[in-house]
Amino acid sequence: MSGLKVLSVASEVFPLIKTGGLADVAGALPAALAREDVEIRTLVPGYPAVMAKLVDAQQAHAYDDLFGGPARVLGGKAAGLDLFAIDAPHLYDRPGSPYLRPNGLDWPDNAQRFAALARVGADIGLGAIDAFRPQVVQAHDWQAALTAAYLNYADRSRPGVVTTIHNMAFQGHFPMSIFPELGLPPQAISIDGIEYFGGVGYLKAGLRLSDRITTVSPTYAREIMTPEFGMALDGLLRTRAAVVQGIVNGIDDTVWNPATDVTLPQNYSALRIDMRVRNKIALQTQMGLAPEVDRPLLGVVSRLSDQKGLDLLLQALPGIIARGGQLALLGSGDPLLEGGFTAAATSRPDSVGCVLGYDEKLAHLIQAGADFIVVPSRFEPCGLTQLCALRYGAPPIVARVGGLADTVIDANEAATAAGVATGVQFYPAAVESLTYALNRALDITRDPAVLRRLRLNGMRSDVSWRGPAKRYAALYRDIIRPAE
Repeated sequence: MSGLKVLSVASEVFPLIKTGGLADVAGALPAALAREDVEIRTLVPGYPAVMAKLVDAQQAHAYDDLFGGPARVLGGKAAGLDLFAIDAPHLYDRPGSPYLRPNGLDWPDNAQRFAALARVGADIGLGAIDAFRPQVVQAHDWQAALTAAYLNYADRSRPGVVTTIHNMAFQGHFPMSIFPELGLPPQAISIDGIEYFGGVGYLKAGLRLSDRITTVSPTYAREIMTPEFGMALDGLLRTRAAVVQGIVNGIDDTVWNPATDVTLPQNYSALRIDMRVRNKIALQTQMGLAPEVDRPLLGVVSRLSDQKGLDLLLQALPGIIARGGQLALLGSGDPLLEGGFTAAATSRPDSVGCVLGYDEKLAHLIQAGADFIVVPSRFEPCGLTQLCALRYGAPPIVARVGGLADTVIDANEAATAAGVATGVQFYPAAVESLTYALNRALDITRDPAVLRRLRLNGMRSDVSWRGPAKRYAALYRDIIRPAE
């Protein structure tokens, strides 16, 4: 079958609006799937950042009242993406984060804002826009997951629907008082519908009512069926195990390409790997570290949080410094962690460099200059940092969880002897096991032949969207419903 049409329903999409990996996936899939003869249009809320970039916008549908005010669905293009944007100023015309007020708390009407996203997604799926009638609707995370409920309770034929989990920790659980506003029939309130612990569960609804459930790595797909990682939805997922699939994410290997990356002081490739050291010197200099090429340099590009395991790294940091190692860190998040790493940089500026915030150019330089990239997450649905690290020849040091387990081959004795290792894994996510892994990495830096092999193996790994795109295309085609 060819010419498959898919509607992607997402609360954020790179490069227009991004808070995490969801945006990267939503932004990358359309181009990746085009090679598989799949046409994806993305439905996204009309945030100011989206509306400012939308070109050739034409009204495709309208609502007299969409959760408290009039709204239009505009079809157009932005940043190379084919979009439907929900022009509903009463819901989305707000500055800053798509989810949080300036004080860091959730917008009090998030239940309505993202029910509206799902409602419009379902309407398009049911044929509201003649020019684009999707055969499959893909809803991303809790913000779009109610799409499956609106489609399931419609009184007419619907397209196939898949709900994709990017992070189980965020579920969209709201009090039952929201239910009358949703416009769903009474039978939706049941354990087999959208009811969840006495309230309304948006993600729960998607998991229960979709034809397929995907998440962003095979290991995470297994983990979320356990109490440790399932966040109270593991039981439901176990009952639906037959329709759960893990498809690992990819990265844009044209943007992340050390041979052509214009942000780097020195371009290099697997055939010119020795040129990479010039980026290490540039990184040490920029971060204020002692510019000593023989000192092992660890890199971090991350949100600073306990989930990301950065508290473990902070505890292990004195041992790294004692062995002559250096750390170049870029990130922001937990104030305690920000303070801890800043204090370390102040006390040992030759060994620790810390930049709080995010800087795209510096992120590329850390990937291109560090000897290893540290990703010690307690849980990680997929992870993109380690994929970039592989591409840039910086072997990742990762906890053996989620997508980290699926994408990094540990440099144990057997894998090293076979010449297939790409990084260092550790488990469990604890200070002791991380310290052991860091020491293993520091030992590897003393064996240039082994380190070179790790770098080359990583750079030759396929971390692109090509493989994942084929798996998504096959999944979409498997859930197309016959025309009535």
